[in-house]
Amino acid sequence: MSKKKTKVADISKPSEQMATLDLKDLMPLPYPLTEDGLKPMKSLTEDQKCRYECSLDGVCGVGMLKPESKEEEERMVKAFLEGLKKLLSKENNWTFLQPLLLSLKYCAKCQTCNDACPVYVGSGKQEVYRPTYRSEVLRKIVHKYIDGEGIFDRLTGDDFELNWTALARLIESAYRCTLCRRCAQTCPMGVDNGLISHEIRKLFSQELGIAAPELHEKGSVQQLKVGSSTGMNPAALADIIEFMEEEIEEKTGKKIKIPVDKKGADILLIHNAGEYLAWPENPAAFAIIFDAAGINYTLSSDLVSYDAVNYGLWYDDFQLARVVLKHAQTAKELGVKKIMVGECGHAHKAMIVISDRVLTGEMNVPRESCFPLLEEIVFSGKLKLDPQKNNFPVTLHDPCNMVRLMGIVEPQRRILRELCPQFREMTPHGVDNYCCGGGSGFAIMQGMNFPDWKMAISGRMKVKQVVDAFQDEISPDIKKLLSAPCSNCKGQIRDLFRYYELGPKCGIGYTGAVEFIVNAMVDIKQPYLDLDELTA
Repeated sequence: MSKKKTKVADISKPSEQMATLDLKDLMPLPYPLTEDGLKPMKSLTEDQKCRYECSLDGVCGVGMLKPESKEEEERMVKAFLEGLKKLLSKENNWTFLQPLLLSLKYCAKCQTCNDACPVYVGSGKQEVYRPTYRSEVLRKIVHKYIDGEGIFDRLTGDDFELNWTALARLIESAYRCTLCRRCAQTCPMGVDNGLISHEIRKLFSQELGIAAPELHEKGSVQQLKVGSSTGMNPAALADIIEFMEEEIEEKTGKKIKIPVDKKGADILLIHNAGEYLAWPENPAAFAIIFDAAGINYTLSSDLVSYDAVNYGLWYDDFQLARVVLKHAQTAKELGVKKIMVGECGHAHKAMIVISDRVLTGEMNVPRESCFPLLEEIVFSGKLKLDPQKNNFPVTLHDPCNMVRLMGIVEPQRRILRELCPQFREMTPHGVDNYCCGGGSGFAIMQGMNFPDWKMAISGRMKVKQVVDAFQDEISPDIKKLLSAPCSNCKGQIRDLFRYYELGPKCGIGYTGAVEFIVNAMVDIKQPYLDLDELTA
């Protein structure tokens, strides 16, 4: 891996690749993990290199086809500049204009944020991954082509030409950021480089029609058409709910009818559809807890509204708004008092935080996280709980969008401290914790060689944290669990655990948060958590 200093102007200079990645140059892994057992990162085929843009680092995340002519390149550059003008105008950027302008203006280039970034550190400090790099590129473009203030750059020899090469690398660079905003938390000026990455993605999506296909065509477009980004439709959901009811009865002896489309309920509970398909034990655990605590709630079978996913959050505000409005309309039609989001960090941000920019007037339905209510239930005495049923080592992952963004730090911790005698924290934890590496849509992005990149680099710091947390009992014979209360994070963590073989090598498995509550319930004789299966 080249350690040469990469200048901002280098992004527009022709070269096969700006950065070269090698496993031996990455951040070291903790015992007992080594690079010896890992396959080298996959390279693109010659055909893929010819057809797709990959000159940033040899990785293709967006799947962007190269232009077929010089004229097409020029049209794309022109469209980008027109879009950039809109991005910087209050008439067109109704969501994040003020923080974007402040972040573009006030960066002091102190680089304090660099070591806060898990991608930059995990990569062995590759220059093109530092949080400020893509921001500096956008800042240069604004100065030269929008504000006309680029004369100083030209005089100091730091000028660059805005060409297709620069744009192609800029959009790929925006998809090397998990938008965890750890950099913003660290910045002494409050500059939000994560927001700048988001706005770059938005510009490319809205003006050039370029976005990661898993987020757009297979994500928000499919969700609005079919009902879920997973492809699951209402009929499939009905079958899964019936299966969950049968599993609940078999495991717990409780015959529970999960409410769907119940009018006038207190709560409309929405889960990430990935939970129903990959981890049905999680929404089933909610059903068991809510039934036992007497919570008046309902699920929805309405197209779109049974799925809390909203991938527009990561790349296009208009796509986000379409899904948000559908959720609110369903809540109004059912006459519920509020919407409650299950274990999904990005759904928390989309439905509870960003929705405030969309849901106004009558559509401003109250929205809440599930965790304060779960904490209240655990400490209310409504459930008989035995912490000894969870007497094995447990640690907690903090989803960025629930914890760092929203400040939901303690409810899930209080639950685990109460119910898990061997609970221990990661270092760092809480608002300082690291992203799983699957944020901003990475968890579902599977194109070409991008999965190898997110396993080896963007998820590297989380693997280190997890293994370090259990270092005192790292033997695979001691079964231990990571609680990851977020569906998106669980998808990334599942893939990380397989890639690094954390089950066989370290005896570490993962699950959500509500499963620990059900596992501790005294009147459920059969263990809800199968440690051998989870750590296999």
